[in-house]
Amino acid sequence: MIRLAAAVGVALCVSQATLHAQAPVFTVQAASADVYKAPSTGSAVIGHAPRGTALPVTRELGSWVKVSWPRAEDGVGYVHVSMGSLGRSEPGRSVAAARSPLPTPEGASSTSAAVRSPAAAPQGAPTRVVYLQAPGHLVGFGGRAGASNVGFGASARAWSRDRFGVQFDLTRVAMAGLAPTERVTSMQFEPGVLYTLADHVADYIWVRPYAGSGLTISRRSLSSTVPGAFPVASQSHVGVQAFGGTELTFASVPRFAVSVDVAYRWGTIEFAGIDLGRVGVSVAGRWYVK
Repeated sequence: MIRLAAAVGVALCVSQATLHAQAPVFTVQAASADVYKAPSTGSAVIGHAPRGTALPVTRELGSWVKVSWPRAEDGVGYVHVSMGSLGRSEPGRSVAAARSPLPTPEGASSTSAAVRSPAAAPQGAPTRVVYLQAPGHLVGFGGRAGASNVGFGASARAWSRDRFGVQFDLTRVAMAGLAPTERVTSMQFEPGVLYTLADHVADYIWVRPYAGSGLTISRRSLSSTVPGAFPVASQSHVGVQAFGGTELTFASVPRFAVSVDVAYRWGTIEFAGIDLGRVGVSVAGRWYVK
């Protein structure tokens, strides 16, 4: 029994050592890999890992890997798999999370900020991990559907480094008039400013709530459906709106974001006996190019 217990203990120790030795590691093969706050190229870049850096992987997410990044608020970052290769650590070689480089006296030997493969850099001139707080300045273009009445149009949004953003929406709404041969058309241009609240980053989704306000500049016209008829009446109007919503970015489509918001508009009036509405729900999709 004593020999059996000893054999089991040795087997367990060997198994644990083997599992520990085979922990997943992502090795950067590009000249420099961006480390993102979320599994999306639309999120902020929180640092750079030079070629040869070995990053401990805590989770594999398809085209992304979740790695240890101690300088981040939650201690993790995300790297796209195209920046390197995923492997397993070898026995006898330890892999540590990237650490902040510390200044060393002149002439003293310095160590690398993260463990690298032997061919990562020549001895005597080790590369270091670079940390930064890059601005989350993003620009996206796309389309939207909704507003006070069901309409379709284009949308553009840009975020700055201070959580503020700007948004420009252009929507066309068309509906039947009071008479069978009448049609009411409204073109709405809505510039606004936004402020993003505390966001939430998960493995597969990035949630960014926001609130904002702006103007509603509209041009309304009443026309006849009879071919060749001229517009019966037209009107220009300027109002104010306030809105809030959430923008969602998914790891599987890192540059595309979907937002849903609810808006309330002041100063709306009826046109040709039709109320275009004060409250509106809209859905927008934008492709971020920067």
